[in-house]
This record gives sequence, structure tokens and C-alpha cells, in this order.
Amino acid sequence: MIQIGNQSYSFSDPLVLAALIGAALLLTLFILLILTLRAAGRSAGMADPLIYQMNSLGQRVQSLSDGQQQLSGGLHHVSEASAAAQAKLLQLMEARLAEVARGMTESLHGTSTRTARSLGELQQRLETIDKAQANIEKLSGDVLGLQDILSNKQTRGAFGEIQLHDIVQKALPSDSYAMQATLSNGKRADCLIHLPNPPGPIVIDSKFPLEAYEALRRATNNSEVIEAQRMMRIAVRSHIKAISERYILEGETADGALMFLPSEAVYAELHANFPELVRDGFAAKVWIVSPTTCMATLHTMRAVLKDARMREQAGAIRRELALLHGDVDRLGERVGSLDRHFHQAAKDIEDIKISSDKAGRRAKRLDNFDFEELAPDADAARVVPLVKP
Repeated sequence: MIQIGNQSYSFSDPLVLAALIGAALLLTLFILLILTLRAAGRSAGMADPLIYQMNSLGQRVQSLSDGQQQLSGGLHHVSEASAAAQAKLLQLMEARLAEVARGMTESLHGTSTRTARSLGELQQRLETIDKAQANIEKLSGDVLGLQDILSNKQTRGAFGEIQLHDIVQKALPSDSYAMQATLSNGKRADCLIHLPNPPGPIVIDSKFPLEAYEALRRATNNSEVIEAQRMMRIAVRSHIKAISERYILEGETADGALMFLPSEAVYAELHANFPELVRDGFAAKVWIVSPTTCMATLHTMRAVLKDARMREQAGAIRRELALLHGDVDRLGERVGSLDRHFHQAAKDIEDIKISSDKAGRRAKRLDNFDFEELAPDADAARVVPLVKP
């Protein structure tokens, strides 16, 4: 790189290379001239050819000088063109940078807006997730509480009794059942339905063979399954036997009883895989019900209670119907009498309208002194005329 004034020239530029070569040639010629002049003193006989050569060399030097000037002018023009191109390129780059900066600003603004919106939506989702998490934690606590209840036989029994009470309370009138009723044998039933004879009062007792069912669910091999099934059969048969012996009393209760299972899953398991237990219950007149089937059974009992109460009240209903018939007859008579009064009132109103019309016409004639048009009557002879005949 060569710096000449305010211009810079690169060695890779062809024009610069040509100028450098010309300068080198010029310097070489100048050295040759000096050597020639020094040799002139030695050889005077060669002066004329040397002068001729010097003149030729001077012309060549002049030509090289002219070429160098042209080269300098070309380099100047190239420098100016390069400066103009650099200025134009700088302007284009500034415009492009301004456009890119404007686009980036708009993009950043839009991105900021979208980011703020996304953050707001994310905040809402996080609030929803927090609420769901709170509900899940509450549900987890409820599940743990339910597990604690079901893990103890006494609390599990209370759980079944409470569920049975809720179902019975929703299905039957309050005076048609008794909870924790004591029978003549001293046994206390979870629920006693006061059905009429037949079939008579029927007992519903809550049982929950949870241990056997959970063992059956946890079984991972054939031996565990067989053992869990054996536990299930023993538990259910013992419940059926206890209910049959304690709550089916001749002359006091119905000839059957209900065993309430608080779990639909256990009920479905019995009917799906232990049909012999269901048949054992039928044989002992102990019918196994779940919350759903218990509700349906209680609605049937409600219909029976309603029919029995209607039969008990049949005499009162007949008396009430007789009284209602008498009331309807009297109402008919009074309506007829009222209708006659309406007809008489209508006739009286019509007569009143006729008399009113007549009185109105007479008053109008009197007001106009139109005595000649008055119809003669019996009193016409007694009327004294205003003008002598």
C-alpha cells in the first residue's frame, strides 16, 4: 500500500504496477546516462553515437514521463470513482441499516406485545393450575381420609351405615323406617323398613368385605388369586349366615332381609365371578344389594307403602268422596239458582231499558213543545186547551 497525499494505492492495482515499472526504467536510464557521460571522457570518438543514443533515450524518457502523467491522471480518476462508489455504498448501507433498524424496532415491539400477552395467558394458566393443584391436594386429603376410614372395621361399618341412611332417607318417608332398630332377640339392625303384612318389616344390614376384595385386587399369581377368592367366599357366606340368623324372625319380620354392600365394585365382583355366593344368598333369603339396586328396591317399597296406606284410608276416602259428591250437587243447585237470578235480572234490565227509552222520548217532545204528536190517552179529555176552539 502506497500513500500519496490523500490517496492510497495498492500494489495489486495494475496501474500502480505499471507506474512503478516506468519509474524503475526511468531510474535505470538515468544511471545509464551518468555512466555514459563518464565514459564520454574516455572515448571521445564515440561522442556522436552516444549523443544520438542520448537523444533517443531522452525521447523515451519523455515518453515514459508522458505515460506516467497519463497513469497519474488515470489513477486520479480511479480514485475519484472509487471515492464516489464508496460514498454511494455508504449511503446504501446507511439506508439499509436504517430500514433494518426500523424493522427490528417494529419486530421487537410486536414481540414485546406478544410476549406480554403470552405472559398474561401463562399467568392465567398458572392460576388455573394452582386452583387445580389445590383441588387435587384437597381430593388427596379426602382420599387419604377415606382410606383411613376404610382401613378400620368400626369406621368402615359406620361409613356403610351412613351411606345406607342417606339412601333410605332420600327414598322413603321418615315415618316408614327406623335406623338402629332393636329386635325382640336383642339384635340391632342397621335399618328396619316398616312394610305392611305381607311381607312385614324387613331389615337392611350393611356389610363391607373390603379385606378379601383388596386381596383379590392385589393378587399377582394364581395361588394368591385362589387364596383371595377363598377369603371372599368365607367373608360373604359368614355375612349371609349372620343376617339370616339375626334379622329374619318369624312373626316379627319379613321372611327375608337385605345385605347392603356400600361398594358397586364389590357388588359387581360378586355377580361376575362369585355367582354361587349370590345363589347362597337367595337360598338363605338374604338379597345382596348395592347403592344403585338398593335405591331401586326402596322405590318399590315406597310404592308398596303408598298402596297400603291408600287401602287403610279407603273408608275415609269413600266418606270424603260422598261429601265431595254432595258438595258438587249443592254447587249445581246454587249455580242453577244463580242462573235463574241472572235471567230475571236480565229481563228486569230489559224492561228498565224500555221504560228509560219511553221516558227519554217523552222528555224530548216536552222539551220541543210537540204536544200534537203525543198519543191520546184516557186523560186527554181533562186537558184544558190554551186556545178556545
